[in-house]
Amino acid sequence: MAIIKPFKGYRPKKEAAHLLACRPYDVLNSDEAREEVKSNPRSFLHVTKSEVDLSPEIDIHSDTVYQKAKSNLGEMIANGTFKQDDVPCYYIYAQTFWGRTQYGIVGCAAVEDYLNNVIKKHELTRPDKEEDRKNHIRITNFNAEPVFFAFPDNASLDAIIKKTVAKEPVYGFTANDGVGHQLWVISNQETVQKIEHIFSNEVPFTYVADGHHRTAAAAHVGEERKIKNPSHTGNEEYNFFMAVHFQASELTIIDYNRVVKDLNGHTTESFIKKLEESFSVEKIGKEEYKPRKLHEFSMYIEGYWYRLKAKVNAFNDCDPIDCLDVTVLSNHVLAPILNITDLRKSTRIDFVGGIRGLGELKKRVDSGEMAAAFALYPVSMDQLIKIADTGNIMPPKTTWFEPKLRSGLVLHCLD
Repeated sequence: MAIIKPFKGYRPKKEAAHLLACRPYDVLNSDEAREEVKSNPRSFLHVTKSEVDLSPEIDIHSDTVYQKAKSNLGEMIANGTFKQDDVPCYYIYAQTFWGRTQYGIVGCAAVEDYLNNVIKKHELTRPDKEEDRKNHIRITNFNAEPVFFAFPDNASLDAIIKKTVAKEPVYGFTANDGVGHQLWVISNQETVQKIEHIFSNEVPFTYVADGHHRTAAAAHVGEERKIKNPSHTGNEEYNFFMAVHFQASELTIIDYNRVVKDLNGHTTESFIKKLEESFSVEKIGKEEYKPRKLHEFSMYIEGYWYRLKAKVNAFNDCDPIDCLDVTVLSNHVLAPILNITDLRKSTRIDFVGGIRGLGELKKRVDSGEMAAAFALYPVSMDQLIKIADTGNIMPPKTTWFEPKLRSGLVLHCLD
């Protein structure tokens, strides 16, 4: 069963929360982060992307950057911007987006659960990205950003969430991207103990939805500290890391689309002819077309949108990986026709989150940067859970979760 522990979070002053809250470190580059802190000097990006305070020429993975993050965070705590709660708490974090609200329980997941696969994964991690976040945690001594987990729906936890959010939140604001954010603190120790008991007795697994690298980094830093501590008991704070846990039914995965730089020597006509071996191809016209169901794709090429429907021999719905549309596209378009076989390394393909809309695909093709674009029907949470439960790994760039969690609302110290 899953261990989800309460903790004494560090939280900002109420009047500062909306200024500190920032997008995750990996959804904007250094230049974008520098621009953001110019317009909002109090942004928590000073901690999560501390290169904003250093020369643009600096290596963002240098020790200087991590030390700057530590210094900036230390100053924020010293001047009272962040204050630690007096008792172990859980927190309810709500996000409102596209007319719907999702509610997550902020608590600390266990390093042992990650190592023993009670926390289930669906993506591989890259060692360089993992090491970057490990260094950030090692040097700052904090989980400065939460990771994004899902868990099977639970009526008892849902009732606690509903009762909590009926009260006034501690923080409540709408960010400049239109997403609403609210946070409630659960400090009543009877309720805290009840939540911990429900997780440890009724929730068998949790699932990494978004943040595989941060999750792996936090778990491995905890493991490192365990090995180095001859008096290790298992109760130390480094044995746990901060995560926001959402009921699976509340989450929505949006499409993660592909653009390719060339047609591997094909003309548009010969390329479409090859597509017809595995798809029925219908020319829609100049109006944007979005896939409406599984195994249906849209393609934009030379100013026109096409609907592609995979033929029955192009997928296997009995296999959790072969039924994915990213697999269908790779197996019947990218690899055999375009000779793009390694999605992680190929420079001839790029990936566009569905949050940018189909207009971004059209823009990149019309500009001449890309030769064609493919929009996919989004993966479902049921598919993600089935893949994780069977020990499989999704192909790269399969899932895109929105909205992103804001950093800087709650922090977890490893001491």
